[in-house]
Amino acid sequence: MVRIRVLVVDDHRIFAESLAAALAAEPDVDVSAAGSGPAALRCLDRATAEGRRYDVLLVDADLGGTAPALHSAARPAVPVHDGQADGLVDGISLVTGVRSAQPAVRTVVLAEKDDPRRAALALQAGASGWVAKDCSLSRLLTVIRGVLRDETHLPPALLTGVLRELTAARKHRTESERLVESLTPREREVLRCMVAGLGRKAVAERLFLSPHTVRTHMQNVLGKLGVHSTLAAVALARRAGVGPVDLAGDVVERGGQLA
Repeated sequence: MVRIRVLVVDDHRIFAESLAAALAAEPDVDVSAAGSGPAALRCLDRATAEGRRYDVLLVDADLGGTAPALHSAARPAVPVHDGQADGLVDGISLVTGVRSAQPAVRTVVLAEKDDPRRAALALQAGASGWVAKDCSLSRLLTVIRGVLRDETHLPPALLTGVLRELTAARKHRTESERLVESLTPREREVLRCMVAGLGRKAVAERLFLSPHTVRTHMQNVLGKLGVHSTLAAVALARRAGVGPVDLAGDVVERGGQLA
């Protein structure tokens, strides 16, 4: 029998352990629980190092929030690892991190209520499903097995709203991409430095330009993007898929004279 390895990630201990207990009763499911985003990431890393990767993560949409816990009389089957000292990681951010670090792992978001905007964000982050916390165990198992077949699962009542959100997001992205394409290669380079959080002096040193030249390039970037601040420019760049420059020690060669 092929066993499915599931990690429940929820900072409400009673809910996490009760859900883990219910899933553990299934003959083909191995389940663990983590009480925070950092703890979940440690569980994933440890499992990978031991050659026993998880297949599916069930992630609380309100991870790190203050939504009330769901109480149950079920006896906990596994301990919840805390890890709160490492700081909070919200549910959507955890989905993004897992998708980037371990793309083979499927994630399903567990939510207290239906929310088309957040469900769309979860799908964009790489989630394979959005399920209500009060759904039946049989429904949850159907979703778990379905996402392992590369299916995407959403409540029918959410479909219209999620499609609307994704369409709007795509429209904004297309417009952002068009604006970024209007930049010169040097201006795009400066924009990537801005996305990385570099200030004017740091950009000047990195690109072998004078601070005055960098200031001019930054002003041109803001003007062409139609924004009035660096934060707004970075947000637009992110929507367009522009990532930061690599700050991990790559060497930037001198590209010519100062503009």
